[in-house]
Amino acid sequence: MSPLIILSLYLVFRLKQLVCDFVLQTTWMAMNKGLDGAEGYKALFVHAFIHGVGTLLIFLAFAPSLWWFALVDILVHASVDRIKAVVTRKAGWHARDTFFWWAFGVDQEIHNLTHLAYLIIIVAHYGGLA
Repeated sequence: MSPLIILSLYLVFRLKQLVCDFVLQTTWMAMNKGLDGAEGYKALFVHAFIHGVGTLLIFLAFAPSLWWFALVDILVHASVDRIKAVVTRKAGWHARDTFFWWAFGVDQEIHNLTHLAYLIIIVAHYGGLA
């Protein structure tokens, strides 16, 4: 796999994160995914499912036989977002609090590292750099 394709793949994953986490995430999802009960889990699942669809499209384009990583991404994304949402809610952190933004930054970096892991998996699937 050429360095240009690897860079393209990385940028596509970053674009997926931007679109799925900010453009397609509704206020309902953002405000409810950390809540206990059916409403919280419903919001979390819908948000994570959107990420899974984005990941599915990327894997279908770059490594179709690894499509099932979309299911992995749903679980990983949901877990990371749930932990961040529960921690910030239970701590009482809001957008005006420094710790809220630290948690937000850690959440985003974990998603970035997850995508880097997917990139490495795809590159390895094709035998590494060409």
